[in-house]
Amino acid sequence: MIYVRDQERSLRFYLNQLGFRLVVDHRFESGARWIEVAPLDGSANLALVPAEPSSEEYKLIGGDSRVFFLTEDVTAKFDEWSQRGVHFHSPPQEPPWGGIFTRCEDVDGNSFGLAGFDEVQKGVEAQRRALTQKLESERRATQELEMAKEVQSRLFPQVHPELKTLEYAGICLPARRVGGDYFDFLDLGQERLGLVIGDVSGKGMGAALLMANLQANLRSQCAIALPHPEVLLRSVNRQFYENTGDSAYASLFYAEYDDTKGRLRYANCGHLSGLLLRSDHGVEQLGSTGTLLGLFNEWDCCLQECQLFPGDVLALYTDGITEAENAAGEEFGERSLVEGLQRHRELPCQGLLTAIVDEVRQFSANEQHDDITLIIARSRAAE
Repeated sequence: MIYVRDQERSLRFYLNQLGFRLVVDHRFESGARWIEVAPLDGSANLALVPAEPSSEEYKLIGGDSRVFFLTEDVTAKFDEWSQRGVHFHSPPQEPPWGGIFTRCEDVDGNSFGLAGFDEVQKGVEAQRRALTQKLESERRATQELEMAKEVQSRLFPQVHPELKTLEYAGICLPARRVGGDYFDFLDLGQERLGLVIGDVSGKGMGAALLMANLQANLRSQCAIALPHPEVLLRSVNRQFYENTGDSAYASLFYAEYDDTKGRLRYANCGHLSGLLLRSDHGVEQLGSTGTLLGLFNEWDCCLQECQLFPGDVLALYTDGITEAENAAGEEFGERSLVEGLQRHRELPCQGLLTAIVDEVRQFSANEQHDDITLIIARSRAAE
C-alpha cells in the first residue's frame, strides 16, 4: 500500500507518467474508493490509499516506500520516465555489489527504487527462455498428437466392400487423441469379408503404436485368411509377439463372412463375446475360442461357425462401451447394450451405431476414460 494525499492526482501520475495500468477502481457505499495499479508487464499491484492528515499513515507519505521496480534496462527506463517528468534522485549508478540502480519519486514524494541487477536480469532471461522452450515443446507435442490422430484415423477402413447380403458399419472414438482400439473390414476376395475388432494393452500413444502394428500384420497377411484363417492368426500372433515388449498383448475378434452362403466363421481371441441378435429377438453370444494375442510365441485358436439369416444383427464391441460408468460407479454393461440394440435394431447400421454411442455417452456423462469401438452388421436377403 502506498499512502497518498490525493488519489485522483496519484492515479493520473501512475497511469500517465509511469505507464502503469489500472487494475482495480472500486467505490464503496460509504463513498471510499479503492484503487490498485500495476506495471504493464509486472505481477505486483500497488494500492493507492488516501491518508487523513490526522492519521499515523499520513506521516508515511513522502518516505521510502521500500518498493523496487525491476527492469531489464534501467537506463532506458530512466530516460523514458525522465522525459515524462518523473523526478529521480540521481542518474543510474553502478553500486559495488553489481548491477545498476537509481531512485525516483511519485507526486507525493514517495520514493521507489529502480533496479536492474545482473542476477535479476539473468533470472528473468532464464525464466523467459525456459517458458519459451516449454511453450514450444507443448506446441510440438500438440502438433505431433494431432498428426498422430490424423494418421490413425487413416488406419481405420476407408473403403467398405459392397456385399449383397450384409449391411455393416463401424466406429472408433478414442478416449484421448489416439487410442488402442482397432477395427477393420478386409476384402478377402471370392465374395468374403473380414470383420475385425481388437483392443491392445495400454492407452494413448503407446497403445496407438501397438494398434498400428497389429493392423499392419493383419492387412499384410490377410491373403492367406481365405483358405486358412487359423494360419493367418497364428502368424499375426507370432509377429505381434516378436515385435512388441513382454507386457504387450491384444484381444481380437476375427470373423469371415461368406456373402454367397450367409455363413460367419469366427475366432474370438480373448475378446468380449460378440452378440448375435436373431430376428426372433433371441440373443446368442459368440464367446472366446482362444487366448489373447502376443503373450506366447507358440499359440493357437479354433474357429466356430454360425449362420446369419435376414434380419439378424451382429454386434462386436470393446469394453469402452460395457465398462462406461455413471456418477454412481455403475457400468453400462452388456445387458444395456443388448437392450439398446433391440430397441434401435430397425435403424440402418450407421444410425444404430450412433444410437448406441449416444446412449453410452448419456449414461456416462463424465469424461470418457476408454476408447469406444463398435461394429454393427445386419443380414439381409439378396436382391
